[in-house]
Amino acid sequence: MSSTREWPQGYRINEMPRKLQDSLIRSFTDVPVAVAGDCMGRSLGAMGLKAYHNNLQQGLCGLALTVQVRPGDNLMIHKAFMMAQPGDIIVIDGGGDVTQALIGGLMRTTALTKKIGGFVIDGAIRDLVEWADGKVPVFAKGHTHRGPSKEGPGQINVPIACAGLVVRPGDLMLGDADGVICIPSEEVQALLPRVQAHLKKEELIRLSNEQGSSDPERFNAVLRAKGLPV
Repeated sequence: MSSTREWPQGYRINEMPRKLQDSLIRSFTDVPVAVAGDCMGRSLGAMGLKAYHNNLQQGLCGLALTVQVRPGDNLMIHKAFMMAQPGDIIVIDGGGDVTQALIGGLMRTTALTKKIGGFVIDGAIRDLVEWADGKVPVFAKGHTHRGPSKEGPGQINVPIACAGLVVRPGDLMLGDADGVICIPSEEVQALLPRVQAHLKKEELIRLSNEQGSSDPERFNAVLRAKGLPV
C-alpha cells in the first residue's frame, strides 16, 4: 500500500510510519497525561472523551494508527484492525457523531486477540458491559445501542482531528483517567527528560506538602508581582 497510488474518491490506505523505538515508547508507559501536558505547555489534549473501560489504573500508551471515517460507518476501522500491530492505539475521527456506534463487543474480541493497545474515538461505542472489564482501554465521545454501516468511504494513516486533538500516524498516544494526549513523534525523545524532571519536582512538592513545610513565598512572590500587598 502506498500513498502515491491512485485511490477511489474518499479512500486511502497508508502504512503507519514507525519512527519510535519500543524502549522509548515503554519509557512513557507510566507517565501521567497531566504531566506530559504540563511539559507541553498545557494547551493540548482531546476534549469531551470519556473512559469506558472502568479501570482508573489502566491507561494507554502506544503509536497512533489513525482512521478517518464517515460518521456512523466502520468499514475502514475493520481494515485498520488487520493492519494493527500489538500495542498500537487505533485513533478514530468519527466526526463526533454519537448516533451510531463505530466499535462494539465483537470488535473488542478481535482487539484482545491482536493485542491492540487501546482506542481513542471521536464517536460512539456500544456493548458497554464488555468494555467495562478494563482489558482494553477505550476513550470515546459517547455510546449508543445503534450499530454502524459498513459502506465507507474512509482513510487510514492520514493526519486526523480527534476531539480537538491533531493526530498523525505514528505519533505517541497517552491516555489515563485524566484524559488523552498526543505527542508528535519528533518531540518524544526531547520530551522524556523534561517529563522525568517534572515528576521529580512534583515528588518534592508532594513531600513538602505532606510534611507541612511548603514554602509560602512560592505563591506570595507571584501575588506581589501582580500588585497585592502580601
